[in-house]
Amino acid sequence: MPCERKPMRYGHSEGHTEVCFDDSGNFIVTCGNDGDVRIWETLDDEDPRFITVGEKAYSLTLKKGKLVTASSNNTVQIHTFPGGEPDGILTRFTTHATHVTFNSSGSKVAAGSSDFLVKVVEVSDSSQQKTLRGHEGPVLSVTFDPNGDFLASASCDGSVIVWNIEEQAQMIRWPLLQKTNDFSNAKSLCRLAWQPRTAKLLAVPVFTKVYLYERGSWDHVSTLSDDLMTEPINVAAWSPCGNFLAAATVGGFITVWDIESKLCLERQKHEKGFTVCSLAWHPSGTQIAYTDIEGCLGLLDGFSASISKITMPKVNAEKAERCYEDLFEDVDDPVTDEGWDDDNSPTKKAISGVNENEYEDDSFVKPANGWAKNRGAILDDENSLDSGSQMLDQHNFGDNDPDSAVVTTSPLPATLRPVYEVPQKTAPQKAFQPGSTPIHLTHRFMMWNSVGTVRGYSDEQDNAIDVEFHDSAVHHTMHLTNLLGHTMTDVSVEAVVLACPSTDELASKIHCLHFSSWDTNKEWMIDLPNGEDARALCLGRGWAALATSTLMVRLFTIGGVQKEIFSLPGAVVCMAGHGEQLLIVYHRGKGFDGEQALGVQLLQLGRKWRQIISGEPLPISYKSYLCWLGFTDEGTPCYVDSEGVVRMLNRSLGFTWTPICNTREACKSKSDHYWVVGVHENPQQLRCIPCKGSRYPPTLPRPAVAILPFKLPFCQTTTEKGHLEEQFWRSVLFHNHYSFLSSCGYEIDEVGQSQSEKEHQEVLMKMFALSCKMEREFRCVELAELMTQNVVSLAIQYASRSRHMALAQRLSEIALEKASQIYSEQEEETEHSDIRRTLSGYDQIEHKENYHHRQTLEDKPDQEFEKDEDQEEMASQDGLEAPKSSKGGRSNPFKVLSLGKSSPVSCQLRMGNILDKMTSSRKSAPLSASVRKSNKSPIFKPLPTQAKTKAQSTLLQMTDKKAVIKKARENNEARDDQSKQADLSSALSQTEKSETKRSKTGFEVWLEENRKRITMDHPDLDEMDIIREAMGLFRNLSEDERLVWTEQAKGPAGDVKDLKKRKRTEADRDEENEIGQAEVDENNAKKKKAVDPSKLSKFAFQKN
Repeated sequence: MPCERKPMRYGHSEGHTEVCFDDSGNFIVTCGNDGDVRIWETLDDEDPRFITVGEKAYSLTLKKGKLVTASSNNTVQIHTFPGGEPDGILTRFTTHATHVTFNSSGSKVAAGSSDFLVKVVEVSDSSQQKTLRGHEGPVLSVTFDPNGDFLASASCDGSVIVWNIEEQAQMIRWPLLQKTNDFSNAKSLCRLAWQPRTAKLLAVPVFTKVYLYERGSWDHVSTLSDDLMTEPINVAAWSPCGNFLAAATVGGFITVWDIESKLCLERQKHEKGFTVCSLAWHPSGTQIAYTDIEGCLGLLDGFSASISKITMPKVNAEKAERCYEDLFEDVDDPVTDEGWDDDNSPTKKAISGVNENEYEDDSFVKPANGWAKNRGAILDDENSLDSGSQMLDQHNFGDNDPDSAVVTTSPLPATLRPVYEVPQKTAPQKAFQPGSTPIHLTHRFMMWNSVGTVRGYSDEQDNAIDVEFHDSAVHHTMHLTNLLGHTMTDVSVEAVVLACPSTDELASKIHCLHFSSWDTNKEWMIDLPNGEDARALCLGRGWAALATSTLMVRLFTIGGVQKEIFSLPGAVVCMAGHGEQLLIVYHRGKGFDGEQALGVQLLQLGRKWRQIISGEPLPISYKSYLCWLGFTDEGTPCYVDSEGVVRMLNRSLGFTWTPICNTREACKSKSDHYWVVGVHENPQQLRCIPCKGSRYPPTLPRPAVAILPFKLPFCQTTTEKGHLEEQFWRSVLFHNHYSFLSSCGYEIDEVGQSQSEKEHQEVLMKMFALSCKMEREFRCVELAELMTQNVVSLAIQYASRSRHMALAQRLSEIALEKASQIYSEQEEETEHSDIRRTLSGYDQIEHKENYHHRQTLEDKPDQEFEKDEDQEEMASQDGLEAPKSSKGGRSNPFKVLSLGKSSPVSCQLRMGNILDKMTSSRKSAPLSASVRKSNKSPIFKPLPTQAKTKAQSTLLQMTDKKAVIKKARENNEARDDQSKQADLSSALSQTEKSETKRSKTGFEVWLEENRKRITMDHPDLDEMDIIREAMGLFRNLSEDERLVWTEQAKGPAGDVKDLKKRKRTEADRDEENEIGQAEVDENNAKKKKAVDPSKLSKFAFQKN
């Protein structure tokens, strides 16, 4: 049965591509011209993991968890597998390496290069290298002898050489290939292959055939060919068992031979006829993976079925005849055990090593002839296991010892033993610098943020750092020589800070270039203690933070002063700074099943330290890792994970993290990614760099920045309801930074804040209108709770016009609640402000008294002053006069004025009156201006105490009676004034509204009259375009016509002012009339009392 050819999968960009399996066969690993190494779980893997190793990757090999790659940066690198973490550089060449391979034990790596050299490197110690010189052209391929003694290599000079590794000498040289001048121009890659296990044969592709050479004698012993193969063979590969050899041509033809029979077992053709440049056998020998020059991956599956028919073990005729007779043994003689007991029966001898009491079933019994009975009838499916058959050693079925009557047992395979599957630990993510590309790249971005970019170059020609600012006004571009090997950096508008790891000779250092300093010394450097390495760093406003390998965070001022030090609960992952905020992400524990257990801390490094977030878990996507961490330009923390999900801190929702964007939704291909460099809240923009086929951008040419919009993952955003809901809550989320900035003392954009609030309410009104159309009145009430008082009024009008009267009634209740709430808040605010103003005024007056007292004692230390004179002098110093009567007469010393307004004099004379004043101010707050005018501060003028005469006593009694009458009259007047005030305030409010509504310009009045005509003439214009069109038409009018519209706009305003004046005049006239009437009544009462006869005179008059 022929094998199955799976459909090809796109893996890399066009160019040379290689493939291999890992030791377990669970992963397919490929590398290509895009510089990535991709790890495929299966051929159908939709999103394979990848490792970026350079600009281009030419070759790879994998053994025992070590991944070795040859890249375009002229190095042979080693990475961990499957983690993909860089583990160092094994060796370097003057040009790029062309082929790498492991030996059978995985202890050595051989690499051939275009500089004609072959190197053999020890994996454990890369300094142990052997260089093989002798080729006169670029090396095409290398392969190890399975025994580890020899190495074979092919070159563009047309030769194939076998080397003695230990002696670094040539064993033999065969001129077999066509000569060429470069690796890319070679007709064939000539990938050599040494037979595994036996190490007997060396396969060399030569044009359309494969030559087999014997190890040791180096004789040409055989040739493999096929009539259908008419193009040069590019690559050859042995099966793991060493019995089969696969070869592929430049025309896409794949052939598999049986080495023993020299027969062609399988032929397959590439589905598009492209050149096959790499072959790899699955460790089980059932699959062959292959890649082509277009970067695609293919798979041939099902070799075990097709090969087993040809490679069945041969049985001689005698043995076959005996098996045939044994097959019908029980049928011919039903009683085979006659005369034998169960223990001594030759057909039921127990299997050696098996306890009879433990296994009493006949299924564990083997006939004495050595052939087990066929138990296939009881196997219900392919996955069923026959425990009895597993106990038999398959190698002792009589092939080697036909006379053996007892078959030894083998233990259960390890894979069949019951194993408890525990969660697998996840390798912790290593520390990285946000906005930087991997360290192992020779040309990389060390930092890209909203201030500038830092690019690093580390090759044989140059080792330098370039700092470039987006705004050249901040600073000019800087070129720094990287002598210390700095690997991490951060840049701000004040400084550039760098850090390097420690070496055997030098300690880890932090280096700062404070270019905004006003002095001449703009650099400083600090060495870390021995055994402590820098892991992450960041800059803020006036400070720098450095996280180290000892789980500590060190703080420095921007000038180089060491500040606080504190410890972290786990190893740092990355840090970010903005203003006075410091954001730290660290490992809070071990992760399992691909998850990272990350924690986050957010610190406020102001005058008073605050820990805003203390060790909370950082939520990231399932089986992902952290890719970027930072702040928005407005100071809100945010981060991005490897799944492309962007999350931002929601301060109004209890400091939770809200997903605001998914960059994967904007990617056209699964291998494309977006590299985030900045986030902006106003306007809502995500700045990132598109990376086609990779995760990181190249340094040259300078990549272009793309802008992605934000979108909250709400449900059913394709509908109008879902779209409006997402728009509203996104606007609310991105409006939170205004309150944060104002609380921190920053100046905020009031225009932008008001515009944002206006957008909130507009979206709410649209949602309200949509709910009304859908007859969702309860939902309308829920939306009204989110509206302001003014918008609720609009909602009431809309509900009334749409004939939802019950809804309008409920909305009116909500409007009243919001109005009362606003009034209470304003009242509390006025109350607190009055208290603060009173206390501040009291402090000022007390300070003046103390100052005056000191001055008086200094000027006149021997003179004593009377109490009345001292009070008069204090009043004169403050520029205040004693209150006088409104009629110019003598003031009434017994008159007590109201406590409506605070007076400095009263505070000076009566220190205990502060609480009374606070109470009076609280009561007088809601009153109108006319009522406050009548309330004056109390002024008590002390008089000298004298003995009261009879006339004075009578006068006091009359005054008491008059005070009672006056108090009653004042209460009635107060009630009348309150009712008048209510009517007056309502009239004034309506007048003010109409005044506000009518105080327009002539253009606005003209626009209201002509808006319909303009809209009908231009139906496709929006609001701003309509206004522009109207302004043009209004300018075309004559001056007289414009003047008429202007006068029309001014007319109603004057009427309103006259109405206000008239109402004030009438109110003042009524008040004067009331006061005059009260005085007339008082005078009449006095006259009546003056002429009223006494009781004695009445008696005399009646008597007369």
